[in-house]
Amino acid sequence: MVVFLANRVNLQDKRLHDRIQNRLNGSFNTVQQRRSDPREAGPYRVVADVNPRQFLDDDEYPVTAARIEIGFQLQTGEPHEYYWFNWIEPDRSLLVGWHQDDTHDDLGPVHLQVNDGATPVAHEPADFIDSHPLDVVERRLNSLRDVVLAVNCEQGRPVGLDTAAMENE
Repeated sequence: MVVFLANRVNLQDKRLHDRIQNRLNGSFNTVQQRRSDPREAGPYRVVADVNPRQFLDDDEYPVTAARIEIGFQLQTGEPHEYYWFNWIEPDRSLLVGWHQDDTHDDLGPVHLQVNDGATPVAHEPADFIDSHPLDVVERRLNSLRDVVLAVNCEQGRPVGLDTAAMENE
């Protein structure tokens, strides 16, 4: 796959999210674009359903349904875009994902977050990728398996992240 990296200043939300959706269509089950509130103007996100056992190559993985949600906020006033790239398992109330935003300045521009439902259980600094958003998607997809498998659970609930288990985040 070739990723066109030039001219990221002229990106538009809808066009970018169309391209993310096209990228995921060949690799995941149902892929669709949504707005946070479909009746309102607002940020787009691309949602892809995934079979964790197949994606993680682990027949013993404790759940059989998950989704990936990716969204970018362009023109942030920063020299880079904001984004979220989340793996969500509704059955375990697990969210693990990268967030490039202004919510945890002490961790840098990007952090890796693990939630049990709406409650964060871990925040770790993550690599800042100063690149075109489609390259960010590719690089996060390449790291996703290691990150998901590094989540520590107790009694089926996420409690933290084993950063030593991650090859590259």
